[in-house]
Amino acid sequence: MQVAGKVVVVTGGANGIGRALCEAFHGAGAAKIVVTDIDGAGARTAAAAIGGAAFQCDVAKEKDILHVIDETERQFGPIALFCSNAGIGGGFDPLSVNAGGTSDEPFMRSWAIHVMAHIYAARHLIPRYKARGGGYFLNTISAAGLLSQVGSPAYSTTKHAAVGFAENLAISHRADGIKVSILCPQGVDTNMLRSIPKGPQSGDGDLSPEQVAKDALAGIEQETFLILPHAQVLGYMRKKTENYDRWIGGMAKIQAKMREEYGK
Repeated sequence: MQVAGKVVVVTGGANGIGRALCEAFHGAGAAKIVVTDIDGAGARTAAAAIGGAAFQCDVAKEKDILHVIDETERQFGPIALFCSNAGIGGGFDPLSVNAGGTSDEPFMRSWAIHVMAHIYAARHLIPRYKARGGGYFLNTISAAGLLSQVGSPAYSTTKHAAVGFAENLAISHRADGIKVSILCPQGVDTNMLRSIPKGPQSGDGDLSPEQVAKDALAGIEQETFLILPHAQVLGYMRKKTENYDRWIGGMAKIQAKMREEYGK
């Protein structure tokens, strides 16, 4: 799909990968880019820089996502590309004393943002996409959804679920002309990465948000389901599936090293 002349929505667009996506789509000639973020002022700043529109939106709330969809289509026309990009990095504990945690909160907050937000977008856009003969979803997930995330069971679990939903979305609606891409980078130089303890992704080729957005745009143009800005992730995936037990053992060694470093 070419984004030129299209209406595009990006959640979590005030900074990081989201803002870089907005700038990339603007550079590619999108007709209107709608920037949404829980930080309304940040969304307005990002939108002003590219002649876009902005909405404050908590993607964990279905009514907020529906409001964005309704108002975007009312004001600017049919949405061609919806980017569920918003994410959080909560629940990280390098010591990981108990994978089950001590409360539901990290899991439920991550579930709402990393999974239900994608479901809400699909729930309300699929009928419109079907009626129009097609549409596109770009879901920003993470390499953690394909591999794992040492130190954060909540992040890893919900990112895996996001991959599963995107797969089903693509399978269920291929015949409707609906396209899906998942963006699965490792370390990206964003505020979120800087706010969490260093894990195995650190030092394995952190990319700029701009590079990730460039790769995302290329993936959309080629209608590629799995977009991997870090090419090495494909090799890690192959090693995981070739010998799952060996992979678990290797990840456990990384966990042990983290416990040793952060437990001092």
